[in-house]
Amino acid sequence: MRELFTIGRADGPRVKELAVISGKGGTGKTSLVACFAALARNVVLADCDVDAPDLALVLAPEVIRRQPFSAGKRARIRPGHCTACGKCEELCRFDAIFFDGPGNGMVEKTFRVDPVACEGCGVCAWFCAEGAIEFGPVVNGEWYVSETRCGPMVHARLGIAEENSGKLVSMVRSNARRIAEERGLELVLIDGAPGIGCPVIASVTGATLVLAVTEPTLSGLHDLQRVAELTRHFGIPTLVLVNKWDLNPEVCERIGAWVREQGLGLAGRVRYDPAVTEAQIRGKSVIEYQRDGCASDIRAVWAEVEASLERPAFGPRTGGSHAYI
Repeated sequence: MRELFTIGRADGPRVKELAVISGKGGTGKTSLVACFAALARNVVLADCDVDAPDLALVLAPEVIRRQPFSAGKRARIRPGHCTACGKCEELCRFDAIFFDGPGNGMVEKTFRVDPVACEGCGVCAWFCAEGAIEFGPVVNGEWYVSETRCGPMVHARLGIAEENSGKLVSMVRSNARRIAEERGLELVLIDGAPGIGCPVIASVTGATLVLAVTEPTLSGLHDLQRVAELTRHFGIPTLVLVNKWDLNPEVCERIGAWVREQGLGLAGRVRYDPAVTEAQIRGKSVIEYQRDGCASDIRAVWAEVEASLERPAFGPRTGGSHAYI
């Protein structure tokens, strides 16, 4: 397993990473990533929205490798050893222990741990005088390496109510980069998680360029401002794309003015087009479905993104706090 996390090989190409994120779900981020994949070809795709991965719905990956993901621990009470003293329930701050477990030869009822509510702190196991509580690693999800019509893809699925999504995202990115280096590909295209939380931070940290997707609404502007604050904190050059701009041209102009005031780059805007949904029903990106309409807008955006990736300012990250102008 050691080779899975080896990145930055000296004899390979310099791999760039483009992270596409949004302040909230539903902005069209994944649809755009699928279009970029069709336009770019010969890239490695990384679906880092591990809590709700859906890039596979458009790209239909063929899984060639799957691995379990384990990054946490959980308590489990062994009924045969439990004396029902109640110490574990008393100490549990997460209300994860209940007195309705099966009986044994000593007591009629024992305690049990709710695996969904358990946060894996281990306090119950530490203080159990009878040693009746097991505390060990659990499988939190799976990650996959697949082939798609647009190139190799690394993706994952976190289990329901599981934890450590940020660690799983880092694993997805690391393996995507490894594959790019092995195959001589120079770009990893990241479909990041929405919001500004841990999986988003894991999606963008150290990326070459971030493309923030927003919508022409006041809430879209607010979410964009939070995303921009995050990328500014990590010193990551950021471009902004306004999706479905023609639904509210006035707010679109307001977003454009704010982007210019902040010294960010405006990658372009994409019109609303029902063809996006029609293409997805057929398992295609809109780029593969038609040439006009919003497909022409997306091609123009991709041209701007490609040009930005080639600019010297988007070379290897060394930290700092600057933004693309």
